[in-house]
Amino acid sequence: MGEIGIGLIGGGYMGKAHAVAMAAVGAVFDTPLRPKLAVIAASSMESAERYRMAYGFDRAAESWRDVVSDPSVGAIVIASPQETHRQIAETAFAAGKPVFCEKPLGASVEDARAMVAAAEASGVPNMIGFNYVRTPATQFVRRLLSDGVIGDVTWFRGEHTEDFLADPALSATWRTTGRANGTMGDLAPHMVNCALALMGPIAEVSAQIDTVHAIRGGDKVDNDDQAQMMVRFESGVMGHLFFSRIATGRKMGYAYEIQGTKGAIRFDQEDQNAVHLYRAEGPEATRGFTKILTGPEHPDYLPFCQGPGHGTGYQDQIIIEARDFLKAIDTGEPVWPTFRDGLKVSRIIDAAFVASDTGTWQPIPLD
Repeated sequence: MGEIGIGLIGGGYMGKAHAVAMAAVGAVFDTPLRPKLAVIAASSMESAERYRMAYGFDRAAESWRDVVSDPSVGAIVIASPQETHRQIAETAFAAGKPVFCEKPLGASVEDARAMVAAAEASGVPNMIGFNYVRTPATQFVRRLLSDGVIGDVTWFRGEHTEDFLADPALSATWRTTGRANGTMGDLAPHMVNCALALMGPIAEVSAQIDTVHAIRGGDKVDNDDQAQMMVRFESGVMGHLFFSRIATGRKMGYAYEIQGTKGAIRFDQEDQNAVHLYRAEGPEATRGFTKILTGPEHPDYLPFCQGPGHGTGYQDQIIIEARDFLKAIDTGEPVWPTFRDGLKVSRIIDAAFVASDTGTWQPIPLD
């Protein structure tokens, strides 16, 4: 059983989730490669030291450069703001260290391209953090689709909706400044990634991107509150995607519906341990959606719990990601989603902005 030192950059919301995941993953999945919490950096040395004590890292670092260059660090986890991702990743790859980066890959599609180039030139493992597709429920849905349970898919609808900025009286914050921090940079990548995972590549997109509350507390909001996209998948299937941070009443509205010739599937992250499956068979009078509760028979559930219906949670998604990252490092084989998969999402987001600005359908460039 080997050991690898983890260097974490960023100790806030996602930094804590990754620290907890790396501390727990070995016990949950009995991984051949065991992570050791080696070094952490944050926005200041004071913050880094506070996180070190809270999460159990060996050392706090003055800057992210100290984390990357530390000889005790064998792999990097980036959980810092988007505009920092590119430089950190490029430096880590130059040092030959595997990188796990939170979504989106960078603050722009140009950042994403550069990060993919650096990753592939280095030849070392890389992953991007799209945690919601790793719930046992959504992994099960991918299996249902692969097995053709609902026949030929005819339509897809997806949303990622929350209400943390629904109140127009809330003051402006860092979230309301800069394109990368708007809904298209923050929430949309998750559902775009979900659509790609479930439906395959997107061929073209039409979009409308909107700022609803343009002034907050006297300050101008310069990014988007909500957006909608019509898409055509390469398979020919039509789709609709909606994203919002002002969707009153929605707390974790990562949801989708898929219709097929033999059935349909519904899922909502607010009820993340259930899949609703409709089969177009049997007497019409007894047809209806069946609620399937996840349990040990579903992907990646059993390591957390032996009881059907007991459920997994948000932190468990991050632990599954940690397992997959360690597997990529241990085996040297890529584990989805890689940086290149993250670039695919960035290309679609970028094309959506062009579509919204021009009022035209935009093809998605090939990688």
